Amino acid sequence: MRIAVLGGGHGSYAAAAEMSERGHEVWFWRRDAGAFAAIEAQGGIEVRDHAGTRTVPIAHLTSSLEEALSAAELVVIPLPATAHEDLARACAPHWRDGQVVFLPPGTLGSLIFVEAARAAGNEARVRFAETGTLPYLVRKHGPASIVVSVYATRLPTGVFPARDADEVIALLQQAYPSVEPAGDVLSGALMNAGPIIHPPLIMMNAGPLEHFDAWDIHNEGTQPSIRAVTNALDAERIAVREHLGYAAPHFPLADHYSPDGDEWMYGNAAHEKLTDSGDWREKINLQTHRYMREDTAIGLSLFTSIARWAGKPMPVGEGLLALASAITGEDLYAAGRTLERLGLADCDRATLQERLHDGF
Repeated sequence: MRIAVLGGGHGSYAAAAEMSERGHEVWFWRRDAGAFAAIEAQGGIEVRDHAGTRTVPIAHLTSSLEEALSAAELVVIPLPATAHEDLARACAPHWRDGQVVFLPPGTLGSLIFVEAARAAGNEARVRFAETGTLPYLVRKHGPASIVVSVYATRLPTGVFPARDADEVIALLQQAYPSVEPAGDVLSGALMNAGPIIHPPLIMMNAGPLEHFDAWDIHNEGTQPSIRAVTNALDAERIAVREHLGYAAPHFPLADHYSPDGDEWMYGNAAHEKLTDSGDWREKINLQTHRYMREDTAIGLSLFTSIARWAGKPMPVGEGLLALASAITGEDLYAAGRTLERLGLADCDRATLQERLHDGF
């Protein structure tokens, strides 16, 4: 399959390498062509994971977004939600009929891309899909090297428009066999683990994060009281899903921490692999880090707005968002990706369900 991978972050490098290693023809796009110099000199991306270390060649390195998109059947965008609006505008003129766009995870970013295409007058029939996490626990170890601690084993994925779900899921499974159907994109967005795991971890570890040069919120930062808050927040997410009629599995985050519970998105014992790697011992700036800017300001604001709209309150979520707003000095709900800002808050449930099924 012809696949475009967009972006220069950890997940984008992992996706370009994995899709290439699986035998797909990959166009790997970054705005900065010079950033590819190390990959070109090395002959590919060096990958270190459970299978060892090897260099994976990438067929096409390009700084032309038009080139990457015009070639692709599947477009993979493993970028933070903070990049969606600018990228959606840049992509808007170049979509063509039949393409599938995969946002892992998406935070309803699908609708940002749909609106940008509509604003650009592009009426191509493009389908979007969102899942609950990146397909990798990965860190870059240089300009052409990555270490993958864990690959996702289950990727619950929602599709827009949902009427095309069977076709879209079948195509995605050619690239990611771990993809499994999760209904529409609102269901997919409510699978996003980032707004559940990261806001409690950064807010409740604010002291050591600001005091120490580096701190691992997933290791010594994950203590019983913090886990209790995470579990309560996740219970609110699941209650909203159930209130909206979405069926199990809901992928409760507790399974991520359990070595022998139901298989979570990264499989069993993934948390231990993450902490053993040492790659998440880092300096987290509470003003700028993506755990605040993506998972809290965008992700948690979306979750709480859905809860408000559905009439199923998220008091723990609202409290964490209030704390984050106090830390940053901003009203993160007002600036967040809410149903109000997406123009959907005035829809009743039947109308929104119809739009998610049939398209806007």
